[in-house]
Amino acid sequence: MVCQKVVIKNPTGLHLRPAGILCKEAMQFNALITFTFRGNTANAKSVLSVLGACVKSGDEIEIICDGSDENEALSTMVKIIEDGLGE
Repeated sequence: MVCQKVVIKNPTGLHLRPAGILCKEAMQFNALITFTFRGNTANAKSVLSVLGACVKSGDEIEIICDGSDENEALSTMVKIIEDGLGE
């Protein structure tokens, strides 16, 4: 299991479009990919779970990857978040 904290940089937070991008990327990996925010855990492969976390711009989340391709999954997830999730 690997994890890393990252700050959401896109100005609108994790609304529908960036949540969809995040989920699409997460589903390419076999690893279980979740993130924690304000004591709650969300499944990064579920758009509803990501939206339900109510993550806004400037919030810090911790991404947790566990599985056979966890290192690649973590680096990819952190990179797309730092790049602004398409915004």
